Amino acid sequence: MIRCPMGKFGRSWQLMKTSLGVLRKDKEIMIFPILSFVASAIILVSFFIGFYFLGLPSIETSLWLWAVLTILIYFVLFFIVIFFNTAIIGCANIRLNGGDPTVADGFRIASQNIGRILIWALISATIGMILQAIRERAGWAGKIIAGIIGFAWTYVTFFIIPVLIFEKKGIAPSIRRSASLFKQTWGETIIGTFGFGIIFFLLALLGIIPIVLGALLGSTTGIVIGVIIAFFYWAIIGVVASAANGIYVAAMYQYATKKELPSDFDPSLIPPPVSGF
Repeated sequence: MIRCPMGKFGRSWQLMKTSLGVLRKDKEIMIFPILSFVASAIILVSFFIGFYFLGLPSIETSLWLWAVLTILIYFVLFFIVIFFNTAIIGCANIRLNGGDPTVADGFRIASQNIGRILIWALISATIGMILQAIRERAGWAGKIIAGIIGFAWTYVTFFIIPVLIFEKKGIAPSIRRSASLFKQTWGETIIGTFGFGIIFFLLALLGIIPIVLGALLGSTTGIVIGVIIAFFYWAIIGVVASAANGIYVAAMYQYATKKELPSDFDPSLIPPPVSGF
């Protein structure tokens, strides 16, 4: 670990570079967001196929049944996302501490904390459903209120997963601990997450190019090919962004708890600047 007198922007940039360096060194970490997407897709498809073949009654006649199913699907999806995010953060933490993580390490860490993940998934799903209900039933004011609450909740619980799995605290103490760590590092946390958001948004815009080129060809085939290329490109961007975000959480947690930036464990991880630019 290295101490650094730089400001919040400098520390955030260093942590972002470190996160991308971890991902460049341990590309297998990207398997976790891929599995998360596949598992979530399977659950959703199974859910709707079940509705189609079972011929479930309308919401008006069986409101309670639809409520239970909605709660269940929310919970399962949140559990899947949190489980694989835990695996990413666990692997990143091993690398940041000088180890060499494997996919098995990620599954091991997530599996060892399955109870905490289940409880946190239930709480997260409940909060998510409440915010969604506010958005749908309170008009534009509800959307604003839900947006503000959701934004605050996201950052208050920014460190919740590393606190749960590394400090082994209960849910309530972990939320308080996460809020405390965010309060100490709010600048670096917000700058880093927005920084990654801007970077990956700009990269995602490039996906429009094959669609535009396909349209310029003036044929349906060209447009379809362009859309397919864009879809796979956006999928790759999404996987990289998800993995990088999880690694950034781990790097920020180390910085927040140790008050030191993670050391450049391997300078070759960050490509050197191109001469002449």
